[in-house]
Amino acid sequence: MKRLMLKTLVAAAALAIAGVAAAQDRTFKFALQNPKGHPLEIGANKFAELVAAKSGGKIKVNIFPGGTLGGDAANVSALQGGTIEFVMLNSGILASQVKDFEVFDFPFMFANGKEADAVVDGPFGQKLHAKLADKGIIGLAFTELGFRNITNSKRPINTVEDLAGLKLRVIPNAINVDWVKAVGANPTPMAFPEVYAGLEQKAIDGQENPFSVILANKLFEVQKYLAVTNHQYNPQSIIFSKKVWDTLSPAEQKALQDAATETSKFQRQVARDSAGTALADLKKAGMQVSEFSPAEQAKLRDKFKPVIEKHGAAIAGTVTELQAELAKLRK
Repeated sequence: MKRLMLKTLVAAAALAIAGVAAAQDRTFKFALQNPKGHPLEIGANKFAELVAAKSGGKIKVNIFPGGTLGGDAANVSALQGGTIEFVMLNSGILASQVKDFEVFDFPFMFANGKEADAVVDGPFGQKLHAKLADKGIIGLAFTELGFRNITNSKRPINTVEDLAGLKLRVIPNAINVDWVKAVGANPTPMAFPEVYAGLEQKAIDGQENPFSVILANKLFEVQKYLAVTNHQYNPQSIIFSKKVWDTLSPAEQKALQDAATETSKFQRQVARDSAGTALADLKKAGMQVSEFSPAEQAKLRDKFKPVIEKHGAAIAGTVTELQAELAKLRK
């Protein structure tokens, strides 16, 4: 019996080695919006290392950070066409492909990273990624951008009322436009590579992003005030071109999937370790930091409720499913 098991294991190992050996030499492009040194770029490089190792050096992944291959919408279109193989982007942006992804942009949906991990790594996250296949996209894994906070060049933000009248850049989708309107500010949808210039030229007063994004993209050079609101958590999706995926062998597909799964855990830890350091560095860079009191946070939540109800109606089943998952986690 033991001899039979050993033979089976040896045969399986031989098949795996043969699969990698039979893999073609391939070079893939990986596009993302944040620059070198950001936790997402660090994660992308880790992914490239893992893919090389798991494919026996057959598959090379070239990283294109900082929006050098265009904004998110352009990247997704190129991925569907097969001219870019990998993209890492805010999961909520995929609502333009599958509306259910809009749930990831709902304000105050997740209380902390641990909750988010359990949801995106579990059946809920896997189910959403699986829905992308019909749109020419393979969802491989979730990484993390983090909790978003608001910056501007006009004034300190200590209350919800202080947001009134500010022209804020938002991720180009409907829920983000609506929550900015709900707090009395003026939303300006804009691709991320355009944000620094927009702030510098005063076309917009402010924007909202996690501390690491504000630091890595040097937004502190054109923004003086930072309000710690933690109003939205952004998971990121590592996605791959289905057009290219369908040309890969099972061994190649497994190498990419395994590398993405490992990268997701590595990158989230990098992101969380860097968040506190990034805030300290932003203070050192001269940003004036204010924090919403519990009472102001409650007011902000109240402002967002109609927005969540409006957008939740169209994806009621998905919202109910997510809320049920969160309720189990919070018991």
